[in-house]
Amino acid sequence: MPEAEPMTIAATHGVPPIAAVPALGQSRLLQALEAVLEPLVTVLSLWLLVWFFGDELGPAWLIASVVVFALAFPGRRQLRLPPARVVTGTVFTWLWIAGLLLAMGFATGQMAEFDPLVVMHWLWFAPVAQLASHWALRRAAPQLVRLQGPALRAVVVGMNEQGCSLADRLAAAGDAGIQLVGYFDDRTPDRQYGRERHRHLGRLAEIAGFVKANRINLIYLSLPMASQPRIKELLDALKDTTASVYFVPDMFVTDLIQGRSDSVCGLPVISVCETPFRGPAGVLKRISDVVLAALILVLISPIMLGIAAAVKLGSPGPVIFRQRRYGLDGQEITVYKFRSMTVTEDGGQIRQARRNDERVTRLGAFLRRTSMDELPQFVNVLQGRMSIVGPRPHAVAHNELYRPLIKSYMVRHKVKPGITGWAQVNGFRGETDSLEKMEGRIRCDLDYLRNWSLRLDLYIIWKTVRLVFQDSAAY
Repeated sequence: MPEAEPMTIAATHGVPPIAAVPALGQSRLLQALEAVLEPLVTVLSLWLLVWFFGDELGPAWLIASVVVFALAFPGRRQLRLPPARVVTGTVFTWLWIAGLLLAMGFATGQMAEFDPLVVMHWLWFAPVAQLASHWALRRAAPQLVRLQGPALRAVVVGMNEQGCSLADRLAAAGDAGIQLVGYFDDRTPDRQYGRERHRHLGRLAEIAGFVKANRINLIYLSLPMASQPRIKELLDALKDTTASVYFVPDMFVTDLIQGRSDSVCGLPVISVCETPFRGPAGVLKRISDVVLAALILVLISPIMLGIAAAVKLGSPGPVIFRQRRYGLDGQEITVYKFRSMTVTEDGGQIRQARRNDERVTRLGAFLRRTSMDELPQFVNVLQGRMSIVGPRPHAVAHNELYRPLIKSYMVRHKVKPGITGWAQVNGFRGETDSLEKMEGRIRCDLDYLRNWSLRLDLYIIWKTVRLVFQDSAAY
């Protein structure tokens, strides 16, 4: 694959860049509707097919409906996504839910309880119904927002980079129920971002009077944190109004990893570097890893037995190569691979495999090129040491070499290492024979941490399957 600048997840999935202010909230009514839309439509589509084919909506179908609703709830927020992303996201999510349901049905022997004709048609009808419901909600969203009363009037204070981004989003968000009136800024016009797109209302000293005279409901302060005395003076002046005031910290221009608001002992804080797998996200990630790894191991067990026999007969040495790697939180783990070399290096210095490396066996070359040498790592996933998708684990010796050379290198260990990852499907699979290549791999790993979702994991798995037999970077 070409050794080009890696695609960012923002480019392929429409995710806002990290320097931008996080997406604004929708109206509460739309949030509630999006939360129940997909689960409800999925269940109703099933009931409609049960009725259409003349079956009885008995206990088996009702239990299946409850399971489906639980798996799909809450629905994804997609009103502001481009149509292509809505389609791909809906399809990927449905493939995951349908695959999990079918696997559970066959594993428990309960598939005999359901009409196969209903199940077969539901597999295509449910995603079509979901897409139709998303389209209908998108068309109805502006009217639903207007039903909730007049839009809230807002101003932005400080037209710097993040203030301009916030103003652009407020102006474009038709489903937020917020009307951007304009902005205040003391700086000269040439230093004001986006002045040609938004109305300049005056200087900071005029804000309090304007807010009271024009019924402003929301004030977004986008001032540098170094301007603390000016912010305090402004907040004191705004105490004489009923407007809600929100602070947009300028720390969003730095390199946040899962930046989010939180509180510690009642004190509000903003996370700067955090794992995406806290709370329900962590449970979802682990369940998906266990289910997928178990199913894959069952399917590939004959292949693994054949590879094991071929490795044993092909050259002297163990079948399974164990190597120390860094895992979650930088703790050492043991990773399994089919042996593909005549050596089993795991010391303080490890030489990466190169093209035409004399240490690689004939069978090993094929295993490495197709990534079949990494199949035993699905056992590592069941052990809880690894995930199916995540930053690839490097040998301990390589970690110690690169961690002082690359900024934020160890942040990739905020999550479990993966069998495949965002870097591997973006041209950074195989040997990293230069610092620039390793830096590119780390940029992809951090991009994955910032933007993780189950849909992204499924996308990476799909790309891995496509690339593995046509990628010549691994040797």
